[in-house]
Amino acid sequence: MKRSAAILGVMGILGFMTACGPEAPLGPPPPVPAEYADKHMPAGWWTDPKIVEEGKAIFEGRADSDVNCSSCHGRDGKPKKKGARDFRVGERMKLYSDSFWFWRISEGVPNTKMKSWKSKLTEEQRWKVMTYEHTFSHGLQPAPHDDYVKPAQVETK
Repeated sequence: MKRSAAILGVMGILGFMTACGPEAPLGPPPPVPAEYADKHMPAGWWTDPKIVEEGKAIFEGRADSDVNCSSCHGRDGKPKKKGARDFRVGERMKLYSDSFWFWRISEGVPNTKMKSWKSKLTEEQRWKVMTYEHTFSHGLQPAPHDDYVKPAQVETK
């Protein structure tokens, strides 16, 4: 009886760790389509507190109730829904160029619940959301995206 309880306990812990564990192994993201390859964050926006605050209002659905990124990604960056990207994981977020990130927000991610936002958000609003999302991997502080690592520099695990 005690052995069965111990085995069930270990299985429960392992199941919890698997369910709440890290995202898929790190690897280079897919290439950015040509139409987005030359898109870049406006100068100075990564660290502009006003821009970050405007991005936060969009992210949380305060600017437009039809757009609420936090409903999936969580108000603090901790995902609330299965499959949502965890913006707090700096090792993963630094793999995304600003053009890649902008593309994914704009067009969504195929075969996931992440939909396209380009019809609901202006280009400027999408950049602002990115500035706020970026703070999650930097202690909720605006930070330059100078930690970006080009795909050729990424070691797959």
